[in-house]
Amino acid sequence: MDKLRVVLLFGGRSSEHSISCATAGGVLRAIDRSRYEVIPVGITRDGAFVLESDDPDRFALDPAHLPEIVDDGSRVRLPESASSRELRVTTASAETGGSGERSLGDVDVVFPILHGRFGEDGTIQGMLELLGLPYVGNGVLASSIGMDKHFTKTVLEGAGIAVAPWVTLTRSALDEDRELWGRRTRALGLPVFVKPARAGSSVGVTKVTDWSELDAALETAFAEDDSVLVEAAVVGREIECGVLGGAGAPVRVSTAGEVVVTGRDFYDFEAKYLDAPGVDLICPAGLGDGELFELQRIARRAFEAIGCEGLARVDVFLTDEGFVVNEINTMPGFTPISMFPTCWQQSGLAYPELIAELIDAGHARGSR
Repeated sequence: MDKLRVVLLFGGRSSEHSISCATAGGVLRAIDRSRYEVIPVGITRDGAFVLESDDPDRFALDPAHLPEIVDDGSRVRLPESASSRELRVTTASAETGGSGERSLGDVDVVFPILHGRFGEDGTIQGMLELLGLPYVGNGVLASSIGMDKHFTKTVLEGAGIAVAPWVTLTRSALDEDRELWGRRTRALGLPVFVKPARAGSSVGVTKVTDWSELDAALETAFAEDDSVLVEAAVVGREIECGVLGGAGAPVRVSTAGEVVVTGRDFYDFEAKYLDAPGVDLICPAGLGDGELFELQRIARRAFEAIGCEGLARVDVFLTDEGFVVNEINTMPGFTPISMFPTCWQQSGLAYPELIAELIDAGHARGSR
């Protein structure tokens, strides 16, 4: 059987650049080379598409030196129209001072392992749609909704799914009537979380326990996005699960994992990726059969509500009143120790098989 040629697309312009690189490293290490030919394409922080190394060690998460796509002067050229799937690369020649161009072959499917804006938000998906290139994961609409916490909550609430109360702020709205927005924000009660509307990995997130901290928290969040959520803190267990399927395929929900915060304010960037103390990840989570059934029902309903296909991770709080959805991540962290693949491994789907299923589903979708 001929190998599928897979473009692994990672890095990108968002603040989650390094996490995308680490995720790509995990996939490069585990992907079945007998079934797939991999073309690693990195996107620099400036948005240049470069031909990257196929060495997974190059993208290991090191707190002292986070992985990054470095511009080496190469340029990967996408197809010029939807009538071609050929990828080409130009490279500089140190010996001649000139440049050369060669074909990388026809692309079968693109795996965009991009987190955050300019990748997880529908922008890359739209570009691939225009070029007629099959790709893994969610389409333009679901990616765009899932990236924006305000619209995710709005859609889920409309579907009858419980979400945490929130207020969405912009700088212009605050400048126009700070007193009004101050009243609406304080009506949420303390503590609150202040979050950029379109960022992930807990980047730009602050827990506010006194209203005197709010302005500084808003500035931190506005540094990431011009739209910011102030969200009421929910008291409950932090539970996560993975979802696969959609676009005509049966929707399946994994077993659940739990994030247990013991010595930090919340599950922040350092705890998620840099092995900072104070957080334990438990999978499978200690849930009763009825609780797990209800969680999986809500996760499936949330997945379908925003039109997901391929994959997602649904994060919830289990409170005394039931489950409250925190967010839907349409391209979750994908290192072997991340919660999404861990939940699927505990459900009987090993990491290499999970990668294969996603790639094959993306390829099949493009063949329809």
